[in-house]
Amino acid sequence: MVTVFWQFLVLGLCSFGGPAAHIGYFQQAFVVKKKWLTDEDFTQAIALCQFLPGPASSQLGMYIGYKKAGYIGSIAAFIGFTLPSFALLTFLAVANNKFDSSVIVEHIITAAKLLAVVVVTDALWGMIKKNLTSIPTITTALLTMTWLMFSDGLLGQIFPIIIASIVGYLWSFKTQPVVNKHLIKPIRPHIGLVITFLGLLALLPFIAATNDSIKLFSIFYQAGSFVFGGGHVVLPLLQPMLDGMVTDNTFLSAYASAQLVPGPMFTMASYLGASAMPAMPLWGSVIATVAVFLPGSLLLFAFLPAWKALFSHPRLIQAILLINACVVGLLGSALINPVVTSSVKSITDVIAVVIGYILIKKYQCPVWLLAILLLIFVIIAS
Repeated sequence: MVTVFWQFLVLGLCSFGGPAAHIGYFQQAFVVKKKWLTDEDFTQAIALCQFLPGPASSQLGMYIGYKKAGYIGSIAAFIGFTLPSFALLTFLAVANNKFDSSVIVEHIITAAKLLAVVVVTDALWGMIKKNLTSIPTITTALLTMTWLMFSDGLLGQIFPIIIASIVGYLWSFKTQPVVNKHLIKPIRPHIGLVITFLGLLALLPFIAATNDSIKLFSIFYQAGSFVFGGGHVVLPLLQPMLDGMVTDNTFLSAYASAQLVPGPMFTMASYLGASAMPAMPLWGSVIATVAVFLPGSLLLFAFLPAWKALFSHPRLIQAILLINACVVGLLGSALINPVVTSSVKSITDVIAVVIGYILIKKYQCPVWLLAILLLIFVIIAS
């Protein structure tokens, strides 16, 4: 357990670049160097984590910890990998709340919001190329964006995902009308963990009004339960749910700050939780962080016994394709509102975003360096 914790703590201190980069770090550390997993096991674990809601890289880390030291190892891996970004983002949230009148803080927030535009645009383009490869997937993404123009709240975000999964499942009967049932393995997840996941999802909204801490836990648990596609997709899900608890500026600052620190992007919940409970920021940060990671953890270990059968089922494969396309639509909508509408206020902001995108896309400029360059740009432009 101590070995797992230390290895993931080191990675948590230096793993910049988002989920794709984290997977690369894990592959080098635990497959190539330490040989905790085989190449085949590692690849199949990635597939499982990509299918389930939640933070794919953190779920993969917990899986690696589990393979090395059981359930205690998975907890050690999660704490080690998450602790550095949790601490940094909690500190940044408190500093922003204490010194929000400072001119330099305003410059940092402005630069962070412009950085968010660049990073979300880059993430969206990558997801478009990967997931919108056919007329049904393109149509799904466009319909999702259109739906979000005329709806709001949690239902507005979740409804397209539910419809996409149903349509994808039904569409599979046309693309593969006959399925050899003898070749399909029975899917037997861990029923106790599934019941725990669903029970919390159903009960928390009903008791949320009794306590501010429970309400905050419920919001982040719901968001973590429906996030397909990684940390970028937390953005459109959390924004309507936290309306009235944090401002748009705080929300975007949390997202941008998560880009600047190592570790999982889901720890933007640490920033938002601390901001939502300014009287007890550390408590709010802990609640939000645990809540947003818990659903993906429960589902990972619930479906771990059944993942081989799960991925061999042709009906579910088709549904996953449309769910991923729906996620692209969610992120596209979030890019327009609130990211661009709250960040780009002038022609100089447009120039900064375009130059930033060219730097990060064409010249592979590191995110931390781009953040510094944008801060210098904002200071000079002001």
